[in-house]
Amino acid sequence: MGETRRRFDPEFRAGAVRIVRETGKSIAQIAKDLGINAGTLANWVQMDRLAREQNADSGELAGSEREELARLRKQRAEWAKERAELEMERDVLKRSVVL
Repeated sequence: MGETRRRFDPEFRAGAVRIVRETGKSIAQIAKDLGINAGTLANWVQMDRLAREQNADSGELAGSEREELARLRKQRAEWAKERAELEMERDVLKRSVVL
């Protein structure tokens, strides 16, 4: 008798692809750890890469990319403020050395 095909929900697929992207482990190793076929995971990764390339071509950012961009912009603003304060301290110290 034939084996029934397993169905994986989109969250599981996205999570598996994210693990491949972020860990640097091989697809075969991650597939083994998750208990799925390596070819199946490879197909998911390939579809994700194609989707990301299409989004990059259209200039759109994925949700996680938007969040990271916002976080980096906030961090840059904090660093700019800290830099300005340090420059002011430096200038005060320079003046005090001259006196």
